[in-house]
Amino acid sequence: MALRHAVLAALLDEELSGYQLAKAFDLGVANFWHALPQQLYAELTRLEKDGLITGREVVQDTRPNKRLFTVTDAGLAELEQFTASATKPSSIRDDLVVKVQAADHVDTATLIAQLTERAAFAQAKVDLFTGLLRTMRGDRTEEDFLRHGDRIGPYLTCLRGLAFERGNRDWCARTIAVLREREVARAGR
Repeated sequence: MALRHAVLAALLDEELSGYQLAKAFDLGVANFWHALPQQLYAELTRLEKDGLITGREVVQDTRPNKRLFTVTDAGLAELEQFTASATKPSSIRDDLVVKVQAADHVDTATLIAQLTERAAFAQAKVDLFTGLLRTMRGDRTEEDFLRHGDRIGPYLTCLRGLAFERGNRDWCARTIAVLREREVARAGR
């Protein structure tokens, strides 16, 4: 997958400025694709040059003018083609997992501190995704929203982000518990 596909997917619902797109990436898209604002602005330029999005200038009285972008028919066709292509399985590529792999030969106190920090970050993301999901479905139950909602793609990707971060949090907690139990057992020898 390329950044272009994530940007096109993020622009499906409404026109967005580069700033709004960066905020959308921070809130929802970041659970499956990370990009820095500079990367997003550069990608918007490329997508517009390639005719996959179109931009229009919006004149503002009290602020600098801004450009709003929307997906073109060619951009939608690009997403269709991307959706039809084969998907590669995902894999974990995480420096903290490498550090835990070495747990038997390194200072576990440092690992526990890093795992604790990661667990807190994951919990903050769990809270964020839970709030986003609640906002997206409004007063509806999840089942009703998923059956009858206007657009469920962002909701489903947010559910994936929620599951991912819960998994991270739970793995960190379990790993911390194991490392602490081993420290106690070693101290008791």
